[in-house]
Amino acid sequence: MDFLTVLQVLDSTVRLAIPLLLACLAGLYSERAGIFDIGLEGKMLAAAFFAGAIAAVSGNVWVGLLAGIGASLALSVVHGVASITFRGNQLISGVAINMLAAGVTVLIAQDWFKQGGRTPSLTEDGRFQPLEWPMAIGPKDAEETGQRLSELITEASIPQQIYSELLSGHSIIVYLAILAVPLSAWVLYGTRFGLRLRAVGENPASVDTAGISVVRLRYTAVLICGVLCGIAGAYLATALQAGFIKDMTAGRGFIALAALIFAKWRPWSALWACLLFGLLQAIAVRFQSIEVGDFVIPVQLMEALPYILTVVILAGFVGRAVPPRAGGEPYVKER
Repeated sequence: MDFLTVLQVLDSTVRLAIPLLLACLAGLYSERAGIFDIGLEGKMLAAAFFAGAIAAVSGNVWVGLLAGIGASLALSVVHGVASITFRGNQLISGVAINMLAAGVTVLIAQDWFKQGGRTPSLTEDGRFQPLEWPMAIGPKDAEETGQRLSELITEASIPQQIYSELLSGHSIIVYLAILAVPLSAWVLYGTRFGLRLRAVGENPASVDTAGISVVRLRYTAVLICGVLCGIAGAYLATALQAGFIKDMTAGRGFIALAALIFAKWRPWSALWACLLFGLLQAIAVRFQSIEVGDFVIPVQLMEALPYILTVVILAGFVGRAVPPRAGGEPYVKER
C-alpha cells in the first residue's frame, strides 16, 4: 500500500466521520442536559430528505440546508414536548421519531418525485462543493497539465500530498464540524451556560433551587441537538451524496450514540471515536476484500465492521462509562 492510498483512505475517513461527529455532538448536548435521545437517526433521516428535496427543487444548497435543519428541529420539539413537558419516556419518544421519519420520508418522496422514494440527483448548485485551499493540487491543475490528478499528487512532495489530498478539498460543513469540537468543549466546560447545562444533567433539583429554569435549559439542549442533527442529515444528502435515498442514514444515528458512550460524553474524545468508526467505513468501502495469508475476508464482513464495533463498544463500555446521573429521568419540580 503506497502513501497516496493511505492518504485517500484517511480522506474518506474524514468525510465519512463528519455525519457521525455532528450527530455525536448533538447527542452530547442533549444527554448532558439529562435528555436521552435515541431519535438521532430519525432526525438525520428527515433532515437528509428535506435538504435533498428542497435543494433539488430550488437549486440552492443553502436553502436545502435550512430545510433540513427545520425538519430536524421540528422533530426535536416533538421529542422535547413528549419528554420534558409531558414527562414521557424518552426512549419510547426516540423510537417513535425514528419510525416516523423512516416511513414519512419515503412516503413524501414518492408522492413528490415518483422515483421510488428518492429525490432527483442534485446539480452543482444544489450540492456543497469542495473548497480548494491556496497552493493545493486540484482538478484545475490536472486540466492545465493534461495529467491525471492522482499522478500530479503522486509526483508532489509528502507535505504537499498531505496538504492537497487530506486537508484541502472538503466541503465547508467538514471544516465547520471539526471546528464545532473545540467550540463545544469551550461551551460545555468554559462558560456559565455549559456549567448549568451539565448541572441539569447531574442534579436538576440543585439548578432549580438556584432559580434557574430546568425546563428552559433542557429545551435549549434539545434544540441545539436538532440543529446539529439537521446539519448532519443535510451533509449526507447534499455533500456526501447527490440526493436522498431510502434509509440513507444506515444506522449512523445509533453508531453516533455508541461513539458518544465510548467517548464518555466528552467532545474531544467524541472526535477520535467518530474518526475510528469513519476509518472502518472507509476501509470497507476502499477494500472490498482483504487477503490474510490464504484466507480472504469477505466484503460482507468488511461492511459489517462498524456495526460489529458498535455492539462491542456497547457491550464492553456501557457498564464502565457513567452517563449523567439525571439522564433519562423527567424532572418534577418540588412544591
